Amino acid sequence: MCHDSGQASIAIASIRTHRFRDVTLPLMSTTYAEYLALEEESSVRHEYLDGEICAMAGGSPDHAALAAALISAIRSQLPPGCRMFTSDLRVRIPATGLSTYADAAVVCGRTQRAADDALAVVNPLLLVEVTSPSTEEYDRNEKLRHYKNLPSLREVLFVSHREPHLTLHRREESGWSVSIAGQGGALTLASVAVRVEVGKVYRDDLEDCD
Repeated sequence: MCHDSGQASIAIASIRTHRFRDVTLPLMSTTYAEYLALEEESSVRHEYLDGEICAMAGGSPDHAALAAALISAIRSQLPPGCRMFTSDLRVRIPATGLSTYADAAVVCGRTQRAADDALAVVNPLLLVEVTSPSTEEYDRNEKLRHYKNLPSLREVLFVSHREPHLTLHRREESGWSVSIAGQGGALTLASVAVRVEVGKVYRDDLEDCD
């Protein structure tokens, strides 16, 4: 589950899994209660799945700027009753057991909390991920598959760290559709009636793209 070899191994007594690059040596499964205790005390966020805890890598300046720009663009257009959340919001997917953090989220109405985690929401309408070199493959594939198991979720927006490019996954009656937009384009987030212009998100030049 620890998808990123650049993420730090967690050397804490209560955690029973060690990862060295792409090799995992399972020792003893960590309980969810132990994970919650770690999150309460740690300055670093972690993901949890199947008894394994993984530190989430910090983002680059570009990553932080893109997340801020996207949050600003969406929040200013949200209808009443919908709230924008930053990456501090923990999202729990009961169907798969994953607890994680998106770069941004929107919940309309009251937040619904996980039965085993009073600080984790289970009813986001929209989730946003800003990609990075170390997490892009995981975010666009495995993590997205977990997200799709949230009954409330209607859209997942990916913001590329490489170039001005947005990818929107939308739940339709027939399944999930994909829409993209590049420089000069825009996407409409139907779940919250918000239009996102690529040029406004990428107003400033990217410094860390590769």
